[in-house]
Amino acid sequence: MNQIKILASLLLVIFIFPAGTFGLPGQEKSEKILSVVWDVNNIKSIGGHKTTVLGSPKVIETDKGKAVEFDGVKDGLVVDALPLAGAEKFTLEVIFRPDANGPKEQRFVHLQENNSDNRMLIETRLTDKNLWYLDTYLQSTKGRQTLVEPVNIHTLGQWYSAALVYDGQEMRHYVNGVKELSEKPAFSPLADGKTSLGVRLNRVYWFKGAVRQVRFTKKALEPAELLKP
Repeated sequence: MNQIKILASLLLVIFIFPAGTFGLPGQEKSEKILSVVWDVNNIKSIGGHKTTVLGSPKVIETDKGKAVEFDGVKDGLVVDALPLAGAEKFTLEVIFRPDANGPKEQRFVHLQENNSDNRMLIETRLTDKNLWYLDTYLQSTKGRQTLVEPVNIHTLGQWYSAALVYDGQEMRHYVNGVKELSEKPAFSPLADGKTSLGVRLNRVYWFKGAVRQVRFTKKALEPAELLKP
């Protein structure tokens, strides 16, 4: 009888409290499902998806593993997937190295719906003094928003992490975990589409530098949770 009571109590706990409430294995599993990580370490396949290769991007070795280098003129990768499709809240992150003497405007992480202009972008802008600052952009059926401010400048030739976050109300972006700008645009989730690295999907605004990793998370991460360069 006591064994039946104990079993009934355990079943009641499992029913009332979802897996992960007490650090059960289900918590780790659910957190992994929320994020998709693309290690950009080759040009044939990214995140399990075959790529369309533009120009001659090169696989390079870094102190933290392989990355892909783009020449700023003709190099890019197009992936037939949009991992943030359907996300009402999201975090889009990239680990990258912007190099000197590239174009003034470089749109190097671009997610866009099929048959639509709705999109999200992570971009760089170069100054006359060969420094860079971050530019991010959202466009959906509810409107569009740009975050860009040339006072937040950084040195070229180093590895950085950049993040574009939308929490359901506020859009903000970060460099190396430090918040730089924010606005409160209206936004509706994107549908299925494509992602390009190293260039905008319509093959303009090429990127000179390297990309090591991209992470897509269907929730708004806190600064401490963002990728480190």
